[in-house]
Amino acid sequence: MNEYAKAYAETETYSGVAYADPHTLITLMLDGALKRIAQAKGAIGRKDIAAKGENISSAVAIIGNLEGCLDIEKGGDLARNLSALYEYMNLALTQANAENNIAKLDEVSKLILEIKSAWIQIAPTESKKAG
Repeated sequence: MNEYAKAYAETETYSGVAYADPHTLITLMLDGALKRIAQAKGAIGRKDIAAKGENISSAVAIIGNLEGCLDIEKGGDLARNLSALYEYMNLALTQANAENNIAKLDEVSKLILEIKSAWIQIAPTESKKAG
């Protein structure tokens, strides 16, 4: 990606985040993790070890941030279950990184898509209209 395209992508991401409500921010984070995992898969195919590691590390950080957003006190069992799932996903991503394991990356992507689908279903009325 040339420097102008990269700058545009960064600006587009920042402006989307700057004006997003909390529900949309979580959706953007889930999308970001999916994007990084897809990029890691491509890097494995190209044997680009550095890009693979960077993208998986970024996905791990995003999932860690998602876990950090959980309120275990208010969320009860649901929040505890999501926390355990996020921990599992980060372990699977770490294994995928060490083993160049595309199946593990696919597994985590599937889990994120399931979470995203459920998350979209509980969107506040304003977010559903906008999305």
